[in-house]
Amino acid sequence: MAVPSFLARERIVARPGFNRWLIPPAALAVHLCIGQAYATSVYKVALVEHFDASLTAIGIIFSIAIVMLGLSAAVFGTWVDKNGPRAAMFTSAVFWVSGFLVGSLGIYTEQLWLLYLGYGVLGGIGLGIGYISPVSTLIKWFPDRPGLATGMAIMGFGGGALIASPLSRQLMNWYDPNYDPAVAGTVPSGNAVAGLFLTLGLLYLVFMMFGAFIVRVPAANWRPDGFDPSTVKAKSLVTTENVSANNAIKTPQFWLLWTVLFCNVTAGIGILEQAAPMIQDFFRTGETSTVLAATAAGFVGLLSLFNMAGRFVWSSTSDYIGRKPIYMVYLGVGIILYVILATLGSTATWIFVVTAAIIISFYGGGFATVPAYLRDLFGTYQVGAIHGRLLTAWAAAGIAGPLIVNGVLDSRGTPGQLVAGDYRPALFIMVGLLAVGFVANLLIKPVSEKYFEPKPTDVPTAAAAPERSTVR
Repeated sequence: MAVPSFLARERIVARPGFNRWLIPPAALAVHLCIGQAYATSVYKVALVEHFDASLTAIGIIFSIAIVMLGLSAAVFGTWVDKNGPRAAMFTSAVFWVSGFLVGSLGIYTEQLWLLYLGYGVLGGIGLGIGYISPVSTLIKWFPDRPGLATGMAIMGFGGGALIASPLSRQLMNWYDPNYDPAVAGTVPSGNAVAGLFLTLGLLYLVFMMFGAFIVRVPAANWRPDGFDPSTVKAKSLVTTENVSANNAIKTPQFWLLWTVLFCNVTAGIGILEQAAPMIQDFFRTGETSTVLAATAAGFVGLLSLFNMAGRFVWSSTSDYIGRKPIYMVYLGVGIILYVILATLGSTATWIFVVTAAIIISFYGGGFATVPAYLRDLFGTYQVGAIHGRLLTAWAAAGIAGPLIVNGVLDSRGTPGQLVAGDYRPALFIMVGLLAVGFVANLLIKPVSEKYFEPKPTDVPTAAAAPERSTVR
């Protein structure tokens, strides 16, 4: 599929001396916008009341978006690798913003199917293309620090709710003066949520276009000053070979890593999608919760902060201890934390908040580390396309996580009357999923050489010597 010339990859090749540290801000401009997906719990109850629907019916909006994220990342992964990050970021912005506009219309007209189509389908496509758009570019700009590079970009997706959550509260209060997030029990009107969607869509258009037009790709054979590719294979499971996207999906390593990602994401996404009402329900006495709506929205922001920090800190740590060991931490320690949350989470607010925050930091870290894990196993040749195919695990988790949590909660009571005990069956299901992921990660071994791309037979001449950068 051809793209307009102003979006073409050849138009954005960096000139000699370009500072590679300008690339993470371009990636963040996109990821901070699409990271709004993690703030949906702030207006979830308002949509339940506006459409007179169940938690599951409203939760499906988020699930559709995540399904479309995974499918679009898989389908367009090779297209993104071929056409470059500017075309991908531009396309992502068009779909993401269109999703908000159509979703706003659906809320105004009380047509739930339009919200499914807008935020779910169109927005989900924007999520998928936008999510993978900077990943392979960053890995190529930072071959010496792949975990750090992907962490810098993907932390923006985790931190999107840190901005969107408080901003959404203020905008909904502006559109509906009767809604006061500082007063327990107040819920914004549907029209306030519709106005919120319209405003966010226009704001995100500006920032995503900014990222699209400042991003650059490195010249062929470019490498950072002082970087020696022969030193890359210093840790277990790291290859200096390359595997194509079509061959990667034939390997057991791909499907084991798919299982790891699915289990880790399913466990975390259920909490994120339900975060604001969940903390109120855990500390509810009768009809009243000791946690105010404003505090619950602040909790969503805190989770976003840990989601963002986990993506940077844990993925950077993986550059030193390896990808497989860091996933042992995510999954193994995660099992213990979920048990604590289920059994002790309602005894003290600080226990609930600290436990949930660490769980979400592992959730974010799992996302940020997986592109580097793929680079270690399959090389850099088509890592963007392979990453896109792997994100179908996220699509599956986007269905499984919310369905497990919302399905359990719908069977236990109605929103506004649930308590901590109603969440326990879902939390123990997550413990089982993390155990499956732990075993799958243990089974990952180096990729067989039969899947490697053939090496070029010509010997590079002096004229083809790699261009080096003065930037570290």
